[in-house]
Amino acid sequence: MNSHDYEENEPLHFVTPLKYSKALSEFIPGATELYIKLENCQPSGSYKIRGVGRLARKLKERGCQQLVSASGGNAGVAAAYASRIIDIPCTVYVPQSTEPACIKLIKDNGAQVKIVGSSYSMAEEIAIKEAENPGIGFLSPYNHAEIWAGNSTMMDELKVQLPSKPSTIVLSVGGGGLLLGVLKGLERLGWQDVPVVAMETFGAHCFNLSVKAKKIVALEKITSIAKCLGARTVAPHLLEILPHFNIISEVVTDAQAVRSCIKFADDEHILVEPGCGATLSAVYCGVLEKLQTEGVLPHLTMGPVVVIVCGGNSVSLSLLKEWAENFNVPFP
Repeated sequence: MNSHDYEENEPLHFVTPLKYSKALSEFIPGATELYIKLENCQPSGSYKIRGVGRLARKLKERGCQQLVSASGGNAGVAAAYASRIIDIPCTVYVPQSTEPACIKLIKDNGAQVKIVGSSYSMAEEIAIKEAENPGIGFLSPYNHAEIWAGNSTMMDELKVQLPSKPSTIVLSVGGGGLLLGVLKGLERLGWQDVPVVAMETFGAHCFNLSVKAKKIVALEKITSIAKCLGARTVAPHLLEILPHFNIISEVVTDAQAVRSCIKFADDEHILVEPGCGATLSAVYCGVLEKLQTEGVLPHLTMGPVVVIVCGGNSVSLSLLKEWAENFNVPFP
């Protein structure tokens, strides 16, 4: 999409494919049909454009003349893409750990990139400070109601695309923007009883720690390879609405996430980041099967399982091979 093709009320995201995966279905006992929601097909490479695009447009409508954002990669690409389409200047603050490929994509979409600090939280702090200036709006990657509303559109698509109500939805959690969007969508559809399995990697598992502590827990630093899950805390609103939904928090290792990325590339011929590998580990590493055996997901075979392939730009064959070597994971 080019800026001259954009209409004022037109969403900046695409309706993404929902694909039945025979390969992943075979990992679920009981012949359950497993579907993958391919958010990697979004124009910005990830689901982030749903919420970020909606918020960017709202900020421009409210009179902002410039946008700033902070990101470890994917939200920055979405911010740059959205800003280019709606024709507003954008600056994205990224930490030093951001993959060069993501930085290039942000620049290619016309945004200015400022590399600051060693973590996402440092980049976010600087971006929020910049947005205190008149005429500048802050594009939060996950902690804003418009972000959740935009991400919730995924559920409306699933309502149309699925053969029946899902038995389980599987996704990854960073700051909680995707999970909050899914929950808002489930509520709108009257599907609050659908279990959501929320996956993280150790070293980026602030949601899991917060669930256990029943309060917001901040990680001292992100030590996981899944940099796209790199928020040190989740959005506070997530814990506020937690009791009203059936959310199951699970954590896997970096090695499991990388192994799942490789297996998914073999099975579906799609490259994904370790953050998405965490989601796929729910299938490949037996998490869903364990939850079914333990009675946590007793109705797993009663309807289709949906795995949200959140997408991501910080991945390549060479990076996948490098990660595999670092964690002693076989690479074809």
